[in-house]
Amino acid sequence: QLKLVESGGGLVQPGGSLRLSCVASGFTLDYHSIGWFRQAPGKEREGVSCITSRGDSTNYADSVLGRFTISRDNEKNTVYLQMNSLEPEDTAVYYCAAVFSLQTTCLMTFRYEYWGQGTQVTVSS
Repeated sequence: QLKLVESGGGLVQPGGSLRLSCVASGFTLDYHSIGWFRQAPGKEREGVSCITSRGDSTNYADSVLGRFTISRDNEKNTVYLQMNSLEPEDTAVYYCAAVFSLQTTCLMTFRYEYWGQGTQVTVSS
């Protein structure tokens, strides 16, 4: 069974940090671009960041640029999202998604095929 599982969410104070993980099972992420998305209550899902299959190119939403860093460890079949300087506006359920792609760039608008169930991130004092 092809599956993505996110972890690492939680409650953090403004200015704090969290690292999210996305682990794949049932398939290898070696040939997949990975995206992180989030959805806040009452809002549409938005793309946060993505990384190419080789990890040689990344992309970020303007709202997180300079604060979030995406990375991957293909040996562990895992992709990470390091989130620093968190703001209350970052509160959302965060999802990772995968799409088969060997392109040298990635976009959050790719038609991602596999999705995780999400992990809640709450930024509040």
